[in-house]
Amino acid sequence: MPLEVQRKEKENNSSIVHRFTRSVIQSGIIKEARSRRFRKRPLSKNAKKRLALRKIRLKEEYQRKWKEGEIK
Repeated sequence: MPLEVQRKEKENNSSIVHRFTRSVIQSGIIKEARSRRFRKRPLSKNAKKRLALRKIRLKEEYQRKWKEGEIK
């Protein structure tokens, strides 16, 4: 759906731009564009498993180092 702003009689350019930006913000176009721009792709099952296993391994390693006194 295109967004249009028609010029009224005796209206200067800055007020037209102001009305246009206000209508763009109210329509939610900017919010939608930002959400699409920074969208992250969903991870595959294998990637999720790999990340979970890495997190468990790092946690176990940290706990081992804590018990041995390497980390205070």
